[in-house]
Amino acid sequence: MTYPGPVGKILEAAGAEVGDVVEVRKGKEVYSGILMPHHDFSNPSIITLKLANGYNIGVRADEDSIIKIVSKKEAKEHVKRSLPSTPSKKDVAVISTGGTIASYVDYRTGAVHPAISAEELVFSVPELMDLCNVRAKVLYSILSENMKVAHWQGLARAVADELNSGAVGVIVPHGTDTLGFTSAALSFMLRNLTGPVVCVGAQRSSDRPSSDAIMNLLGATRLCVEGDLGEVVVLMHGETSDSYCLAHRGTKVRKMHSSRRDAFKSINADPVAKVEGTEITFMSQHTRRSPGPVELHDKIDGNASMLHFYPGFEAEHFDMIAGKVKGIVIAGTGLGHVSEEIVGSIRRAVKDGVHVFITTQCLHGAVNLNVYSTGRDMLTAGAVPIGDMLPETAYVKLMWVMGQTNDPAEVRKIMMTNVAGELSDRRLV
Repeated sequence: MTYPGPVGKILEAAGAEVGDVVEVRKGKEVYSGILMPHHDFSNPSIITLKLANGYNIGVRADEDSIIKIVSKKEAKEHVKRSLPSTPSKKDVAVISTGGTIASYVDYRTGAVHPAISAEELVFSVPELMDLCNVRAKVLYSILSENMKVAHWQGLARAVADELNSGAVGVIVPHGTDTLGFTSAALSFMLRNLTGPVVCVGAQRSSDRPSSDAIMNLLGATRLCVEGDLGEVVVLMHGETSDSYCLAHRGTKVRKMHSSRRDAFKSINADPVAKVEGTEITFMSQHTRRSPGPVELHDKIDGNASMLHFYPGFEAEHFDMIAGKVKGIVIAGTGLGHVSEEIVGSIRRAVKDGVHVFITTQCLHGAVNLNVYSTGRDMLTAGAVPIGDMLPETAYVKLMWVMGQTNDPAEVRKIMMTNVAGELSDRRLV
C-alpha cells in the first residue's frame, strides 16, 4: 500500500517508491534501508525501513524530515533456471508444499508468501546441489493450516513416485503448524520405503538473519544422501542455536512452542537421529531402507473428528458431532477421562456405530481407563483406549484405518496395532 497523508507527499516529492533504498534524516539521526510498504496497522506518520541486517524499523517522519534516494529498486525479470545434474551424485527429490521454509517477502504488502517454484527454493540454498542432484517441484503452494486429506493423498502419491523412480530420499518443505499431521499421514500411507521421507520446516523466514531454513534443508539433504533410513521423519533444529538438527519419527512428533527454532520434540520416544554438521548419529531403533518398491496405501475416510475434553463440555455438543461422523478421537484429561455426562454420549455414539477412541491431552504418558471408576464406565460404554498415541496422530490414523476397512472389529484391531511407530511398549522416564 502507498503511504497516506503528509508522509506520502514527502516520499512522492523525493521520488521514492517501495523497494528503493532510501535515507531518512531527522535532525542528527540518519536511517538507511529498503522502503517497505505501508499497511493498515501502521501509524500514518511512520515510515518502515528494512535495515541491512534484515530487521525492520519504523521511523516517525514529519515535514522537517529529509528523505533522499540512495538507490532505485532493480527491475527483476524472472528467469527459469535448470537444476544441474551430475551422474556421480545421488538424486534427492524436493516436493514443496509451501509454508515459511518455501517463502519470500512481497514488498508490496510486506507479507511472506510461498515461493513460486521449487527451483527458487533450491537455488536459494545452493549448498544442496553440492550434496546431490535435486529433483524439485511445487506440488502445493499453501499455508499448512489449509492442508486437507486430499493434499495428504496427493503428496503420498508424489513421494512414492519419486522413490520408485530412483530418488534416494524425498524432502517435503512444509509449514510448521500442521507438520505433525502431515508426517503422520505419510507414515501410514507409505510402506516399504527405499529411503527417508524428511518433512522439514522453518520457524523463521529466509529474509530474517535468524532463519533456520538453510540449516534444516541441509540437514534433511544429508540424511537423504548418507543415512540408512526408511521412515517418515520431521527434521528441525535440535536447540535454539545453529548447532544440530534432530529427526523425529513422523508419528511421535509435536510442535511444542509457537516460535522457538527447536519447537519440535519427540513425545514418549527418543528422536530418530541427530544431524550435526556432516555427522549423522542414530539415537533410537529405526527402520532401514528397503529394496522396494514403495507401497502406497492412500485410501482415507476423512469423516472423523478430534475432540478435546474440558470441564463444562456439553453432551449436546458431543451428540451433535457424533451424529455427523463415523469416528471420534477424544483427548481426555489425565489418564483419558471425560465427565459422566459425556460417558452417556459415548454410549449413544457407539450404539449408533461411531468408533470412539481415547487418548490423553497430557501427551506424555499413556491412557489407562482401568484405574478410576470414570475410566471403567467409559470402557463399558464402548470407548477404546489407545495407549500413548498422540491425539493428532490418532486422529489421522483413524481416518486412514476407516479408509482401509468398514468392519468395526477390524478398525479397532488396526487402531490398537503399532503400524508406524505410533504406539510404544515402554516410555521414557
